[in-house]
Amino acid sequence: MSQSLLTTFSDAEIRRQSASTHIRDMRDARYPGVYFRFHKNRERGTWYLVSGGKWDKIAGFPQLPVKGLIVALPKIRERLAADPKASSAAGTLQTVDELLDWFTARQAVDRSLSSKRRSTNTSIISCHLKPRLADIAVEDVDRSTLDKLVMWPMQAEMSLSYVRLMWGVLVVAFRQAEKLRLITTNPIAGFKFTDFTKARIQPKPSRLRAVQLEEVIGELAAGFDQHPQDCMLALMMLCHGTRAGETRQAQWSHFTLGEQGEWFIPTENTKTRCEHHLPLTQQVCALLERYRDWQSAKGYKGTYVFPARGRGPISDSQACAVFTRLGKGEWTSHDLRKVARTGWTDLGVDFLIGEMLVNHTMTRNVQTYIHTSAELLKREALVKWHDWLDGKGFNLIHRSTMTRNGNSHNDAEALNGAASSQIQKP
Repeated sequence: MSQSLLTTFSDAEIRRQSASTHIRDMRDARYPGVYFRFHKNRERGTWYLVSGGKWDKIAGFPQLPVKGLIVALPKIRERLAADPKASSAAGTLQTVDELLDWFTARQAVDRSLSSKRRSTNTSIISCHLKPRLADIAVEDVDRSTLDKLVMWPMQAEMSLSYVRLMWGVLVVAFRQAEKLRLITTNPIAGFKFTDFTKARIQPKPSRLRAVQLEEVIGELAAGFDQHPQDCMLALMMLCHGTRAGETRQAQWSHFTLGEQGEWFIPTENTKTRCEHHLPLTQQVCALLERYRDWQSAKGYKGTYVFPARGRGPISDSQACAVFTRLGKGEWTSHDLRKVARTGWTDLGVDFLIGEMLVNHTMTRNVQTYIHTSAELLKREALVKWHDWLDGKGFNLIHRSTMTRNGNSHNDAEALNGAASSQIQKP
């Protein structure tokens, strides 16, 4: 015969009573009206709030442990006191700490995110959000609390762009938890970053300008024989405007050399999670051949263009160390990307072609519209850029005897303020 047991609620007590098959329900005198009922699978159960013979489900167990139940009960009773017809259901995530732990575990296996994005999100949660919000109940989160504990202290210590990134992680975590009904309501729905500050996030200016590239390229040329891998990493980014992560993970199989050469960057290596195709100019093909000959002379026959001493490519931190050595605090890897993008504009490259070259996210309609003409225009843009770089000393590094442009020594100039080509409809 099934029995109801009067006991003291705890996760350990529930597990202990799961072995007693004659016990169906458990209750605790401290929480009148609250019952725990075992399922057929006695490792699981359901919390109920019983009133007037009506059993209203609160949540399942172990999704909502005893600690979570105790936190949720006052809010449930308050809600029912205000509206007897309201739901007694409680989300299984009661505190911000629980919500952030759940979101961290979820995004750790999210294949739609790059490894760098997962690492960044995890760092934001563990270093900033959890220490500030861990003990707060989800339902107690409001603008005042966020401003006092998170937004205002963080903007005093960190860049506004980083605070904005942190805010985005918090918003996504709450929104996803609400969609999956792990919280009853989303307390920050409708909140905006501008609720906390009206300051505008200014883009960081590039610390490299076109007039400095002759000196930078000269240093890369002088150091190429001593540190070819470091210099090659910088040159590939300068030539193509690629991100450090896209560049450092390059494999030799991604390159096709020759007159119609191409660098293929697979989806998993890109920030936008879209595969990327970059035309290879005659200069870059020559540079790659020189670099591959050096690797072969050192006995390396492996997969990666920038191999680590162990397996795989150099890591993100190792790539950062490369640019610390090369830039000497005066410029970073991202400055190479910025100066390339600016250089294309100054040379009259069409805006959309420039955006495609740096692999910025574009709408599907734009991608479809320009697909037919894009590859040719991308090649023309990079040929023009690399010819210009030859005039700044790039030719001394790739050592190609062929030249394409008799004016390669001229400074980058806008072509009468107009783009070199118009996007044609396919």
